[in-house]
Amino acid sequence: MPNDDELFAVVTRHDGGNHVRVQCEDGKDRLGRIPGRMKYRTWIEEGDVVLVEPWDWQDEKANIEWRYTNQNAEQLRSEGHID
Repeated sequence: MPNDDELFAVVTRHDGGNHVRVQCEDGKDRLGRIPGRMKYRTWIEEGDVVLVEPWDWQDEKANIEWRYTNQNAEQLRSEGHID
């Protein structure tokens, strides 16, 4: 579950390398950065539900903190946390 400064988001486009476009639960479209610790261990594709932390100094960018599995994403949807 997200902390105070984190949001649920859905990956809408993979821009290559370690960048993806995400649609956040607050309605904003942000550029998400996949950190090095996740880059080769966790494969992120379009349609995946992720947890993002928007940058303080640039609100249009965010760090990807976690990728939810399909089963966990369906559970979040059934509990009403995400659409």
